[in-house]
Amino acid sequence: MGGAVSAGEDNDELIDNLKEAQYIRTELVEQAFRAIDRADYYLEEFKENAYKDLAWKHGNIHLSAPCIYSEVMEALDLQPGLSFLNLGSGTGYLSSMVGLILGPFGVNHGVELHSDVIEYAKQKLDFFIRTSDSFDKFDFCEPSFVTGNCLEISPDCSQYDRVYCGAGVQKEHEEYMKSLLKVGGILVMPLEEKLTKITRTGPSAWETKKILAVSFAPLIQPCHSESGKSRLVQLRIIAGHAIESSRLP
Repeated sequence: MGGAVSAGEDNDELIDNLKEAQYIRTELVEQAFRAIDRADYYLEEFKENAYKDLAWKHGNIHLSAPCIYSEVMEALDLQPGLSFLNLGSGTGYLSSMVGLILGPFGVNHGVELHSDVIEYAKQKLDFFIRTSDSFDKFDFCEPSFVTGNCLEISPDCSQYDRVYCGAGVQKEHEEYMKSLLKVGGILVMPLEEKLTKITRTGPSAWETKKILAVSFAPLIQPCHSESGKSRLVQLRIIAGHAIESSRLP
């Protein structure tokens, strides 16, 4: 999915094109996109493609097309101080943009299946914090990443104001995804080939809106250990950080 917006020569031109095409519609989202250069999340040898409206994948590293990320950011309706959970957090590009909006009192957690991608994301986050002149780090809700399968989050974990899943969600996992959300919260995920926004309007009341057609790789099903125990991901909100559990039954 991608290619809806003409290629830019640099990050600002890419954002200009996304605005012109109405993918970026609010000032907060525009500011977040301009503050983080998309090319910084590419490997050096592929950076010439960073400002094209196309997805990029290299091994386990993956970036969605800019038009997808902008639709996701707009649909999440982010505000300072909210809690955010990014399922399949990947390079951390989206999580860092979200962190600029959440501010110092937000919560910014990511769960990623591949440990090498977690390491990549941490390197990119460190580079952003060290080199960016776009923000005061004390006003930034720094993302916290843990390794695990996002279908194995402990049922004891806190619910979130905003949840995004960056992989195709099978219909049988829809209720699980919705259970991660607080009342009043928003969930954005690819569901049955449509980027879908679900708002929890009450304890058992939901509003669903289909945003646009997308094609995402499906969620990877959990693999159980030889002991039959799954590795539950334990996310605890402690000063905005996530911690990962050991194996739990």
